[in-house]
Amino acid sequence: MVYILETELLENKSVYFSLTKILGVNRFQSFLICKKLGLSYNCRLSKLTPDQIVKLIKLTESLNLLLNNNLKKSNIMLAKKLIQIKAYRGIRKLRGLPVRGQRTHTNAKTASKRN
Repeated sequence: MVYILETELLENKSVYFSLTKILGVNRFQSFLICKKLGLSYNCRLSKLTPDQIVKLIKLTESLNLLLNNNLKKSNIMLAKKLIQIKAYRGIRKLRGLPVRGQRTHTNAKTASKRN
């Protein structure tokens, strides 16, 4: 198993799909990373040489993306800011209700679980 940015990546999957396991990296960004390194997107992570793995780690760290813990912290700070300024979204989030205009008569169970 390979650890990149505190995330455990499975070796039997392709590089393209394993990079999406990192919080904050989507499929498009994963595709760009593979393209910059000159890797085929269906190349397995286990077939990479240690040198290629080091390049992969350096490239993911050098990108200006919010990843893992930084992304979680920014989301929490955004929610706290919304609650602090008493925005509508912040109040709904604080009460555990749907934030984006969904109905609450029948289908608000998932929003209550999430908060």
